[in-house]
Amino acid sequence: MRDPWSELGPVAAIIEAALAEDLASGDVTGRATVSPETRASAHMVAKADIVVAGLQVAEAVFRRVEPEVEFSAYVRDGARVTPGIEIARIVGPAQALLAAERTALNFLQRMSGVATLTRAYVDAAGERCRITDTRKTMPGLRALDRYAVRCGGGHNHRNDLGAAVLIKENHVRAAGGITAAIQRARNCAPHTMRVECEVTSHDELREALAAGADIVMLDNMDDEAVRQAVAINKGQAVLEVSGGVALERVAAVARLGIDVISVGRLTHSVPAADISLLFERADGTWA
Repeated sequence: MRDPWSELGPVAAIIEAALAEDLASGDVTGRATVSPETRASAHMVAKADIVVAGLQVAEAVFRRVEPEVEFSAYVRDGARVTPGIEIARIVGPAQALLAAERTALNFLQRMSGVATLTRAYVDAAGERCRITDTRKTMPGLRALDRYAVRCGGGHNHRNDLGAAVLIKENHVRAAGGITAAIQRARNCAPHTMRVECEVTSHDELREALAAGADIVMLDNMDDEAVRQAVAINKGQAVLEVSGGVALERVAAVARLGIDVISVGRLTHSVPAADISLLFERADGTWA
């Protein structure tokens, strides 16, 4: 039997921490109301139109509580499902299923929520423009959030502060200007690493281009300002739009010729997907 725990790497620590929050003192209700010999079959069911993400994480939660649990996934991460679709079935000791239920659902609902919102942004942006996340992830859950973004068809921005050069407003102020910041980055960063600089005006864009920025982030510009920025850029640098890009605006921004739209909302305030875990009744029904 495959052991998903050994395949999770650093995610295993996230699961351990989550289970410790919920089960440090055990499950008093489950122990009090259900016999240790009772076995159960539980069904994970979508209650809305969602994109699924996090099935392996949910499976690992159940197996960490009870290694002999049988977990059968009926769809793959990244699949779109409609209300009433059974996502997975879990069979094992009822006490274990009850103890792991909330933690497994917390992961699956959050990750599926991220994937679902990401898919909506990706569909709106079309094929040419890339949708990415940001570092505005839930603390401690970045690996899961970023995986869920990929399940939704999106891409990941830099993973951490050491992954890429991204010069923002406070870097510019501390360095003494955009040109100085870009030049210092060029001198210090590995030759394999591109340099990105955030700008808030067309004058700053021109300065960043003249200083040799590879990627320019247009921060909180309206559509007309973005259109003018594309004309100024003339394909010199990769252009990224960031800052308050609502889903309703994505298609219009993408049509302006932007390469990347980064969206903090994908991970910092996403609603959880509506997924239920239903125990099979004595008569064999669960819906």
